Amino acid sequence: MTGTATNAAPERAIFDAANIVDADYVVLPRLASAPAAPPPQIPPTPSIEGMGMLRKPDAPPLRSSRGGPMFWIAGIGIALVSFWVSGGHALVRQSPFWTTAAPASALTISGVTSRIDASGLKPVLFVDGEAANDGMRSETLPPLEIRVTDNNSNIIRYRLGTSNRSLGPGERFGFSSRLDVPKDGVRTVSVIFAG
Repeated sequence: MTGTATNAAPERAIFDAANIVDADYVVLPRLASAPAAPPPQIPPTPSIEGMGMLRKPDAPPLRSSRGGPMFWIAGIGIALVSFWVSGGHALVRQSPFWTTAAPASALTISGVTSRIDASGLKPVLFVDGEAANDGMRSETLPPLEIRVTDNNSNIIRYRLGTSNRSLGPGERFGFSSRLDVPKDGVRTVSVIFAG
């Protein structure tokens, strides 16, 4: 192992080229009496009695390409539900066929007057008027809302209760209220039914 190094590769390369054989083959004659090879054995197909569920079902008889009545009923139903959910309910409710004319309330407010009384230490706003039932049947009188607008366009609202009093046909309900005068003065006073 520790001997002198020699170059062994040149010794291997120098062989006699005549001793090298590429391939040897022998051609055999064909004999007519050679026995024929038996056919390959194919294993028998296993019984599939219990495996019928894996078979493809027989094709159903061909029907017409148009859907039956249940198909069309379901399709139209889905279309109507989609229309209704996507906003159709708002459109239908605004149509003239859906709305019924609500009977106009026969209650009215009239004779509203307002005045400022500055005779005391503090000025006071008096608002007077009357509510009337001009209809043919009794109506429940809703609360009244007094709106006072000052000179800077600020609106101050006061609620005047009516105790849900019922007004008969032609009956009148007088009201009067005493309010503080806004510090910026009074431009307008109005009275409406509170909703």
